[in-house]
This record gives sequence, C-alpha cells and structure tokens, in this order.
Amino acid sequence: MTSFSDTLKISLIQSPLHWHKIDANLAMFEEKIWQIEGDTDLIILPEMFSTGFTNAAPDLAEPMNSKTFRWMKQQATQTKAVVCGSFIAREGKHMYNRLLWMQPNGEYSYYDKKHLFRMSEEHEIYSAGTTHLTVELKGWKIKPLVCYDLRFPVWSRNETIDDNTLAYDLLLYVANWPASRVHVWQTLLKARAIENLSYCVGLNRVGEDGMQISYNGHSCIYNYKGESVTDLGDHEKISSVELSKAELIAFRKKFPAYLDADSFSLNK
Repeated sequence: MTSFSDTLKISLIQSPLHWHKIDANLAMFEEKIWQIEGDTDLIILPEMFSTGFTNAAPDLAEPMNSKTFRWMKQQATQTKAVVCGSFIAREGKHMYNRLLWMQPNGEYSYYDKKHLFRMSEEHEIYSAGTTHLTVELKGWKIKPLVCYDLRFPVWSRNETIDDNTLAYDLLLYVANWPASRVHVWQTLLKARAIENLSYCVGLNRVGEDGMQISYNGHSCIYNYKGESVTDLGDHEKISSVELSKAELIAFRKKFPAYLDADSFSLNK
C-alpha cells in the first residue's frame, strides 16, 4: 500500500571516490550511510559511485544482481530508505551508465543515461538509454536523471497530465560534474527547477579522479522558484533536508505557468 506524506526527507552524500575500486567505494559509502542522523526517505549517491566516471567499462561493468546491485539492496533494506545512484551495468554486449532506484522491499527500477558525454567519448563505450523513468515515494512523483542529461531541457520537461497536474514533483540528477564547469551545474539546476515548477536536486562528487579531473561538489537543492534550499559547498559532506509538498502545490496554484506550456511530442 502506498503511503502519502507532505514532507520528504532527502539525504545527500557528497564524497570523493576511489578510482576503479568497487569494494572500497561500497565499504566507504556503507560507513557514510550509517552516519546519516535519524530516519530518512531517500539516500542519493553520485553517478558511477562504485568506480568513478570512467570509460573502463569492459573491465568494471557488472550484470544486474551482482555486487553493487546486491549492496544497494542491502542498504535499502537496512535503512528502510530508497537508495539511488548510478553504476556501470552490463547486459549482453551492451554497457550502460545505469541509475538504480532501490526500494527497502527489494523492488527496484532503473534509468539508463540518455545523453552520453561525447567530450570524454562516453558515447563510444556505453549504449544510450531510450526511456524515461518516473517513480513514486510517499506520494511524491520523482524523475531521476544522470549528469549530462542536465543540459537538455526537453528530456526533463515536466508534462501536464489529464487532470491539469504535473507529472513529477522532484527532478533529481546524480553526477560527476567537474569543478571547471560548476557555474554551469548551478545555473542549469536552478533553471530546471524554475521551468518545471519542481524541486530540483543535484548530487555531485568531490575530489580528483584517476584522470586528474577535479570535482568540487556543490550538491544542492533548489525549490520551484529557483531558490536555494541547500548547497553542500566544496567539501566532503552528508546532509539531510526535508521538503514540503504542500508548499509546492500552493505555489503551483498561485502561479500555474505550466497551463500555458507549449504542447509537443518527443522523437526519442
């Protein structure tokens, strides 16, 4: 039975990553998860949290129901919270940058990154996803996406459904977004929140990877007006924030810009 709640507690884990070391990353994040204070509804980990963002997929890719999958299932069960983050998944000859949405009861959904970062040749190694994912948690509709997807507003468009309500309440991005483009990260997250009349969460990493690329975090949450709810800054940090759906709905009623949105169809 689905439960409903006005508030949703989200826990952000902004962390450095061990380059290509799955076991080390899983052990590290397990310790960090147990540092979360009190109960939470949703725990968010970075993009490719078990390896770092890499094209070494042939060596690191895992089938579903393997190590990282089972670890996420265990963490969700123990914390009684949804755990999400992306990892390198293999299906036959194809490899995906796959965001896994793992529920405490062991049920799961996944989203394969649609927009692959050609500047690092991600599109040469990974297969692109073709479908959207919208999940529900405590009556909240949530759309999870991955890193470079942030640059493409059509893909994240919050569509109006039959009863003149919007398709989701919270837009979520997990990322390995370099420090050199952090201004773009913050600007686009704010824009996605405003244009979609939705909360927008971005979870990034910190530290330096094996390619000497630096990441400075600034994992953050913006509300439906583009106002900052929280920003974790540029250091390793764990933070939990409660969001209000009542405040979101009240603003949408006061400022229903979505009723004037242009209709369109998306050629996937």
